[in-house]
Order: sequence, then C-alpha cells, then structure tokens
Amino acid sequence: MRVRAAWALIATSVLTACKVGPNFTEPKEPVPDHYAEAVGAQVSDSNPQSFWWQEFHDPQLDRLEAQTAAGNLDLRAAFLRIVEARSQVQLARSQGLPSLEGTASYNREQLGLAGILKSQHVTLTSPTEEGLIGSLEKPVNIYQLGFDASWELDFFGKVRRAVESANASSEAAVESRNDLLVSLQAEVAETYFQLRAAQMLHKITAEQIAAQRDVLELTQSRHKHGLAGEEDVDTAAAQLSTLQSELPPYDQTIAASRHALAVLTGQAPETLDAEFGDSGELPALPQVVPVGLPSTLARRRPDIKESEASLHAATAQVGVSVASLFPDISLSGTFGLRNLSTGYLFDWDSKFFTVGPTVSVPIFHGGALVANVRLSRAQAAEAALQYRKTVLGALQEVEDGLSNLREDAARTASLKDAVASDQKALAVDVDAYQHGLITYISVLTVQIQTVQAQQQLAQAVLAQSTDLVKLYKALGGGWQDAPPAKAENIDPAQH
Repeated sequence: MRVRAAWALIATSVLTACKVGPNFTEPKEPVPDHYAEAVGAQVSDSNPQSFWWQEFHDPQLDRLEAQTAAGNLDLRAAFLRIVEARSQVQLARSQGLPSLEGTASYNREQLGLAGILKSQHVTLTSPTEEGLIGSLEKPVNIYQLGFDASWELDFFGKVRRAVESANASSEAAVESRNDLLVSLQAEVAETYFQLRAAQMLHKITAEQIAAQRDVLELTQSRHKHGLAGEEDVDTAAAQLSTLQSELPPYDQTIAASRHALAVLTGQAPETLDAEFGDSGELPALPQVVPVGLPSTLARRRPDIKESEASLHAATAQVGVSVASLFPDISLSGTFGLRNLSTGYLFDWDSKFFTVGPTVSVPIFHGGALVANVRLSRAQAAEAALQYRKTVLGALQEVEDGLSNLREDAARTASLKDAVASDQKALAVDVDAYQHGLITYISVLTVQIQTVQAQQQLAQAVLAQSTDLVKLYKALGGGWQDAPPAKAENIDPAQH
C-alpha cells in the first residue's frame, strides 16, 4: 500500500508540476480597416475564393492546377518534411515517458582469490582454509535475466516545453507546405498565361505577315505598271522580313512555357507538347475581385501562420533552456534473476533488485546554461520581429497588387482604344494606297504603329492577368480546401 501511495504521489506531482519559461500568446499585429489601394479598383470586401483560378473559367488551367497539386515533386518533398517534423514530436514526447530495457547475460568467472591473498601476504594455516579458497577459485557460470527501468520526472516542464516546441515546428512545416502550394498555383497560372499570350502574339504577327504579303504583291504589281518606285517594293519586303523575324521568339516562349508547366506538374518536359494547340487566347478576367479585409489576411496567408508557429516554437524553447537551470530528478530501478545454474535461475530466491531516485543538480558548466537561456530569448525576439515583418510584407503585397491591377486595367483600356483607331486608320490608308492617292511610306508608318499597338495591348492584358494572379497569391488562397497531410499515407521509399 505504501508503494502504491508513493507512486500516486509522484504521478500527481508530475502532472501538477510547473512549466518554467514564458507561455505563448498569439501575436496581434495592428492592421488597417481597409486596403488603401482598393479605392477605385473593381474589388469587394467579401472573402476571396480558395480555388481562385476557377474565376478565369479555363478548363485547361483547372486541370494544370489539379495536376500540380497531385504531382509536383517539391510538394511531395514538403509532405516528407511534415513527416519528419511529426517524428520529432514523438521523439520529444518520448523523453517524458518511462523507459524499460530487458537484459540477459552469461559469464564464466574466476575470482582469483589466491592471487589476492598472496599479494596481501596472507598465509593459509589449515587444510580447511585451503579447501575453502580452492573451492572459491574454481571457475563458475553466472546466468542473469533482468529489467532496467528509468523515468525522468518533468517537475519543471523541460520535456513538456520541448514537446510544445516540436508541435509548433510541426505546424510550421504544414504551413510551409501550404505556402509552397500557394506559390506553385500562382506560378502555374503565370506560366500558362505567358504561353497563351505568346500564342496570341504569334497569331497577331502571323495575321500581319499575311496582310503584308498582300501589300508586297500590290506594291510589286504597282511597280510593274510604273505606279510605284522600286524603293516602295524594297520597303514592303523589308517590313515583311521584320514581321517574320518576330515569330521565333514567340515560338521559344511557347515551348519553354510548355516545358515549365510539365515539370511543375511532376512530368517530363515534353509531356505536354500536344496539350495546348497551336493558338489560344488569354482567359477573360473577372469583373470584380473579392479581397476581404486586412484583419482576415493573417488567417488566410500560410506564410504568416508559419511565422506564428515558428514564434511559438522559439518561445517554447526559452522554457526548455530555463528548465535546464533546475535539477533533473529521475527514478531508476533494476529487477532480475541471477544464479550459477539454469535450473535455479527462475527460482524466486534468485531475485535481485535496486530502486531509488536520482537528482542531478547543475553546478558549473562554464556559463553554457545561462548563455543558452540568453540565446533562446534572443531567438524568440528575432522570431517576433520576423512575424511582424511577414505581416507587413503581406499587406504590402496586397496593396501593390491592387495598385498594379488598377493601373494596368487603365492602360489596357487605353490601348484597346488605340488599337481600334490604328486599325481604322490603316484600313483607310491601304485603300488610299491601292487607289494611288498616297505613297507606301504613309501606309508603312501607320502599319508599324498598328502592329506595335496590338503587341502592347497583348502585353498589357498579360500584365493585367499576371497582376491578378499575384494579388490572389498575396491574399493567400488555394490551400484551404487542400487535403491534409497524413503521415501514414506517405511512404518515403516511394518518393
């Protein structure tokens, strides 16, 4: 009964023991009520959709995003880092649990008493003494079975703080994976839009080449009939060659984008060569973009949540270092069976045991323990500053995204008007040239201006689409509905 009461007292003491070091509290970084750059932009305060790419209503983009989430190799590696972090949690937790080891041994032993007696100049005076020493000098077999148990009592919370830190680090690993997923989703969308924009520019240039061939044939015909000079023919031919020289860079961009998308989805570079066709258009942009409120940004951005988890881990490490200044108290015990014969090894009279507490008090470590406390406190302070920097950076990214999106939308609208006007002017000049009313130089000037305006418009639409993707990324969407990482479903041998 006394033993049971002692163990109950010990268990109660462990469960109610204090945890030294600071307790973690969620940081509350002040944020504005609304985004300043949202004024004048087509945005709303409603929370953004998690699967933001579906707002573009492009099935091909939807498939690429799904393939990336399922097959990207960096994302798989992030899953394995989560497994590693969760294993660290189990390792930390095991430090606070009792340990038990089984032992078994066999030894053949001779004591060497005769030599010891000789070294001490002891003389045996009787046959009885000589017989006793002789019997003890014979080699004997010693058989032993036993168990060793130990348990470090976590009176000052060293193990519990270590478990708390490991749990926070595990959460940081999960949020790091989520942040990677958000970045990959944005990279896929941007690369896909670059591919479609290159196809648009390729199509525009090909149409201009076809039109320029007609102009060159008209100029050659007019020269043949004496209605145009040879310099007009040369100028028209030079313009045709210039337009043709613009096609290879677009083809390079298309090929590079296809290869990049294939690798992002975890496939060989040439896998998607036949997926996107020879021509395509940039998807239409949504009319209104939901951006939510700054106060909700910290719950949506995984990098902010990762930074908060890292701050939690660093704060718990302060407790671990402080607890190292206090004594370590542990219980240890040994129980076993020992005999010279296997026949009596399991006899209860062959038992032996030891049990008792052990206290280890730090006395002098050259200042290492105190320095470790200072180091952990400095690291926690640095983590707090990093959290604040992450929040401010997130707010900046959203504000920059809103500003860029608004300005690019205005530029796109102006370029659309310019392209429409240039096309009308070009049609009038080509008709006038056909009737001999103006020279080809006048046509060429308007033609170059029209081509440049069309290219600038395509680039502006691409920039607007890319800005929208960056804004969605800054808002932290794309991970909320992703399947959670399950360690039991991840086999490192398969990755």
